[in-house]
Order: sequence, then C-alpha cells, then structure tokens
Amino acid sequence: MSDGPGAIQDYYPDEFAQCFGCGRLNQHGYHVRTFWKDEGSLASFTPRPEHIAVPGFVYGGLIASLVDCHAIGTAAAAVEQAAGRTVGAQPSPRFVTAALHVDFLAPTPLGPELELRGKVTSLSSRKVIVSVTVAAEGRTTARGEVVAVPMPDTMQSGR
Repeated sequence: MSDGPGAIQDYYPDEFAQCFGCGRLNQHGYHVRTFWKDEGSLASFTPRPEHIAVPGFVYGGLIASLVDCHAIGTAAAAVEQAAGRTVGAQPSPRFVTAALHVDFLAPTPLGPELELRGKVTSLSSRKVIVSVTVAAEGRTTARGEVVAVPMPDTMQSGR
C-alpha cells in the first residue's frame, strides 16, 4: 500500500503519538495510518459496531475524525516529500488542525472498510491544505478539507 517504509504516524515522536485518532501509543484510539502513495495519501479504517449513528450507518463524528487525522498525516508526509526526505528518515513533523470542514455526501454504511484518500491542494511554510475523500465499497460518502499548521511551540512538552 505504501511507497515508503511505513505509515507517517509510525514516525511521530513518542511524545506526540497519543492522538485518539492516529496515535500509535493510544491503546483506545482508532490508529489511523496514512501512507504516501502516488503524490497523495491513502488510509483505510473499518468501523466497529460501536461507531454506529443509526442502525446500519456510521456516526458522522467518526468520519470527521478520520478526515482530520488522515489530513494531518498527509500534511506531514507532503512536507517530508517536498523537502526531499523519505518518510521515516527522521521523526515526522507534527501538524495540528487550524480548520476542518466535512461534507457528508451519502450515508456511510457500517461494516465495510472505509478508504480515505488525501491530496495536498496548497503547501507553504505556514500551512498545508489537504482535501480528503471517504469511500465505502467504491462510493464516496464524505469529502473534507483540513487546514494543517505546524504544531506551535506552546503545545510541545515543557514549554
């Protein structure tokens, strides 16, 4: 699934690997794993029965969380790519969400694996804008856009 050695989240420094959506060290989290693939990103997630909204369909908050974490991982991978570095060559840069917008295009069925695809639409030193689609069984059910910014010093340990 990946062009690189692993998911971008595998290379977040331990102190920043606690996120409920994508933190590899959060035992209760979703463990979203974003792979750089052909100038974009790819992730998959299979909702569990507790991710229900109404019988047979996924809770929209989960969809928004998946869009958010996949976009943040995409931003980190894109910055590494733009700097000429391979994902995993050094600890991945950490980004946080400045804005999140999700359009729910169709109900997302509970059960099948969801495919998330990300594409960077703008990249600068101050922010990365990422669009994400969510599909179930080949049908796009949600589309989102995230403005990712480098993690501010005030969020880093000991500051």
